[in-house]
Amino acid sequence: MAGDVIGVGPAASIQFGGRRSLRFRVIAVDSRPTYYGFAWITGYVVDRHGAAEDKREIYVQVAGLVLLRPAPRSRRRIT
Repeated sequence: MAGDVIGVGPAASIQFGGRRSLRFRVIAVDSRPTYYGFAWITGYVVDRHGAAEDKREIYVQVAGLVLLRPAPRSRRRIT
């Protein structure tokens, strides 16, 4: 979901093993068909403080992703 911060490691893709694992803030999940259980995700690599470092598009196995911080829920005021 857009706004979620996820952990991307070797369970999501072999290319993210070891020191190459990422904290990733999701912008969008591509709706184009891929292999079952995989997705193209666009977002920002973030540092440990949550600051964006680099925009990327990654191809990953969804079951291997780890939710680190869900997207903040917007609070709408009803008047």
